[in-house]
Amino acid sequence: MYAIIGGSGLARLSVLTQVRREVMRTPYGEPSGALTFGALAGREVVFLARHGYGHTLPPHEINYRANLWALKELQVRGVIAVASVGGIRADLGPGSLVVPDQIIDYTHGRRHTFFSGADAPVVHVDFTQPYSARMRKLLLQAAQACGDAAVDGATYACTQGPRLETAAEIERIARDGGDVVGMTGMPEAALAREAQLEYAALCVVVNHAAGRGSSKDEIKLADLDEVLKATIERAVRIVEAAVRASSQPEPA
Repeated sequence: MYAIIGGSGLARLSVLTQVRREVMRTPYGEPSGALTFGALAGREVVFLARHGYGHTLPPHEINYRANLWALKELQVRGVIAVASVGGIRADLGPGSLVVPDQIIDYTHGRRHTFFSGADAPVVHVDFTQPYSARMRKLLLQAAQACGDAAVDGATYACTQGPRLETAAEIERIARDGGDVVGMTGMPEAALAREAQLEYAALCVVVNHAAGRGSSKDEIKLADLDEVLKATIERAVRIVEAAVRASSQPEPA
């Protein structure tokens, strides 16, 4: 079974059939909402709305530890995280789909590890490659099968939110090597690694980042919905194709 975490624009996975919901509790509290189980492309999956089903949780208040722990308890084979981002790199404009391969973390104050507390041992996990190579390959091949163009590789810069960034902040991030900017990639990816879950992200670019392209003077939030809706539909098709292909043996 695969897990799908939906971000902004994907609070429900309407293509699921045979749907049932289950409330789960964890040592870290409750996840963002009930977990939705159903069939996608003929295979069982579990879906979780990162911001809650009413999109009520801002990025810095999401209980990432409970979300990832619940998926660990379910022993999922892999996690596909769908997230909306702003495009920094010139070729990553609105409507682009990106499968990132690196992360820079600018967040602060989030509960970012399972290894904390007076009785918890100090544990270091390797995070050189923050995303699962197998899951990234699955998504990229699924995009190709759909006849879509998902960009292979980008550095996801995770900011604190919930406000959007200043133009100067985006310039700094670009100098640091950031290609897209979002608010939920961390600590989600790091917790997945601590939980030994294979994790990859499919990012939906909904706007130029602050100070760039059509967002040179301001980001017109009202203009994002149409781009988000159309691009999320493409992302869902890719996720469905990835799930369909996931049980097929790889060629020798």
